[in-house]
Amino acid sequence: MELRHLQHFVAVAEDQHFTRAAERLLVSQSGLSASIRALERELRAPLFVRTTRRVTLTEAGRALLGEAQRILAQVRSAHEAVAAVQGVLRGTLSLGAEQCIAGVPVAGLLAGFRRRHPDVEIRLRQAGSGELAEEVAAGRLDLAFAYRTQADTDQLRSVSLAGEPMTVLCHPGHRLAAGGAVLTPHDLADEVFVDFHPDWGPRRVTDAVFAAAGVRRTVPLEVNDVHGLLDLIDENLGIAVVPRHFRHKRSSLTSLPLKDSGGTEYETIALLPPAQGTSPAARALMGLLGTGSA
Repeated sequence: MELRHLQHFVAVAEDQHFTRAAERLLVSQSGLSASIRALERELRAPLFVRTTRRVTLTEAGRALLGEAQRILAQVRSAHEAVAAVQGVLRGTLSLGAEQCIAGVPVAGLLAGFRRRHPDVEIRLRQAGSGELAEEVAAGRLDLAFAYRTQADTDQLRSVSLAGEPMTVLCHPGHRLAAGGAVLTPHDLADEVFVDFHPDWGPRRVTDAVFAAAGVRRTVPLEVNDVHGLLDLIDENLGIAVVPRHFRHKRSSLTSLPLKDSGGTEYETIALLPPAQGTSPAARALMGLLGTGSA
């Protein structure tokens, strides 16, 4: 099995189209098709279902995709490790992060990294913590800043970076703001909630807090960005339970402490492959954070 066959397979799987994949790889479409056929012959299984408009993975193709991505990521890391030994950090840093992650100034961190390592291409994508964990474990991301969603595995490890309690945000005209008291989940049982998609770290923490307290809540206003959440609260359409640092993002809102959270707090972590599979670029970025755990 040749690496180029795996590279071609992953490109077609990602683009779901032979022509687009060939253009991205700078190869002829006939050459790409021949490469995929050679891989299918070697594996004795069809990898794609081909139609006139797109291609989709077969069951065998889906089984191969994750392994192929991990192999290619390891090969890339090997090349970058050799370059690092020679004193030059090259290649790509693929980073994932949730929006407004606590304790990690992502933009400033990447600016400092670029100044030190100008030959490394930086790629950044935002997503929920569950998706980011899958991307790191599959080798599609070098590391991610997220909320802990699972225990460490053979493909994924975590480094704790910061922690903070959750707080209640509401409009200053809301009845809760007038009371100014320390609140419990039971005090919020009948409120209208604004919250993030269930894959986001803050939502997972809030769900865990209310579940631990035995309080059922519904979320009629669900958003996928921080400013959308703050705008809805600013219009007094609902309240939110969020990490404490969110209170500094909109001074017009009222922040109230939340107790009886069952010891649950928002914990920011770095998600990384196993130590032997961590790229030099990811190690260098973690070094800027001063964790000593890359």
